[in-house]
Amino acid sequence: MIKINEKQVEFSHFPDGTLLVKELIPNSTKVVLTWLFENNEELVALFFLTKHLRAGGVQNIELELPYIPNARQDRVKREEDVFTLKYFAQMINSLEFSKVRVLDPHSYVSEALIDRIDIQSPKQYVEKVIEKLKQEGNENIVMFYPDEGATKRYSSMFDRPYAFGIKKRDWVTGDIQGLDVSGQTELLPDSTVLMVDDICSRGGTFFFSAKKLKELGVKNVYLYISHCENTILEGEILESGLVEKVFTTNSIFTNQHEKVEVFNYE
Repeated sequence: MIKINEKQVEFSHFPDGTLLVKELIPNSTKVVLTWLFENNEELVALFFLTKHLRAGGVQNIELELPYIPNARQDRVKREEDVFTLKYFAQMINSLEFSKVRVLDPHSYVSEALIDRIDIQSPKQYVEKVIEKLKQEGNENIVMFYPDEGATKRYSSMFDRPYAFGIKKRDWVTGDIQGLDVSGQTELLPDSTVLMVDDICSRGGTFFFSAKKLKELGVKNVYLYISHCENTILEGEILESGLVEKVFTTNSIFTNQHEKVEVFNYE
């Protein structure tokens, strides 16, 4: 989904499948484009719209890009690997936005590659979750960060006790086989735990985390994810009964599920 000053842009197609885009130039010296990623075709639409606005005399254009597409491909290990994040960033940079505002980027590489990047912390959304949990009677809330990256990113963001996970992987297949828990583990029995991370696909990391936390005596497990892919519906985490609810933003999640609560990106 792409919006111009909060107004959603509608797209159609010519018979050959190429985009048909019609949009009036706003009577404004500044325009904010918001891109809530759904598919790669939107990148072409973004390019067309930005060029259209420039041709119409709008020079100050900001991009709201909460989820950074291609962020997972933030490095190359073999000759056949295509560094898609790098080339995506080059395309965005070529449009010369005055600011590119992102939410909780998956990788520090993204931050380095995108010009004039403005990073939004997920803190306001996590605090909304904490407030909701308190209103439901959960006072003894312990934070949980499922791996080293999440621990570095979030542990100093919240003045709360926390534990963290150490993943056990099969380094041939990349599959998660389990994890150990460290940190303030003495606080876990009978507690409410809020797991926090930036991105979720099928939710395997959080499934194993929740399973281990339950084994350690945690009463209720909740999960906050800044960017939740629709593929979470294909994983075990929602149907396992291990997690009470998943909280996320609408940066990329477009489905509905009774256990998923979505905050609108602000």
